[in-house]
Amino acid sequence: MIRAVVFDVGECLVDETREYGTWADWLGVPRHTFAAVFGAVIAQGRDYRETFQVFRPGFDLTAERERRAQAGKPEWFGEDDLYPDVRPALSALREAGLWVGIAGNQTVRAGGLLRGLDLPADLIATSDDWGASKPDIAFFEHVIEAAPAAPGEILYVGDRLDNDIRPAARAGMLTALIRRGPWGTIQQNDPDAAAVATVRIDSLAELPDVVAKLNAEGR
Repeated sequence: MIRAVVFDVGECLVDETREYGTWADWLGVPRHTFAAVFGAVIAQGRDYRETFQVFRPGFDLTAERERRAQAGKPEWFGEDDLYPDVRPALSALREAGLWVGIAGNQTVRAGGLLRGLDLPADLIATSDDWGASKPDIAFFEHVIEAAPAAPGEILYVGDRLDNDIRPAARAGMLTALIRRGPWGTIQQNDPDAAAVATVRIDSLAELPDVVAKLNAEGR
């Protein structure tokens, strides 16, 4: 039985188009050029942060975030950056009696922004809160510790095979791979997309029925 559903943040709940566009502006490069290099880096299986190195060797993402904040241009997202299926899906899952969590690789500031959106969730936590980042197994151990369910009763929902699906599965959780955003699109034809993910979805709107079906099959 699935008793808890936990969501990744970027490109699962939050459309990061605005965020990466502002990074292109900060670097002083055309947005379409930044996006093209970003996609190429992902397609090659490299860390997305290498994108910044292409345009500015030695780029320190943490330090640059602080510089942006000091310049009055901190990372930011709001209600308009949520995918439209987020609130209805989270609400439907809670109404069905499931525990709902949100946990992703995010800064303390991003965690504050998420909490300020008053999403229908029982937990909002970030990698900075826990001192552990995906795909480190320690991150998923924190998820398991926080959720009122056994690992095999937790469904982790994410858009990335490398950061979300494979490590969550190794931690013993069920997984849902959503096909959207750059990773979800580029990695959808990877054999693990079908072999490792418990289910594959195109929208969070599918989740309530998917969970109900899995639970019915498990009875």
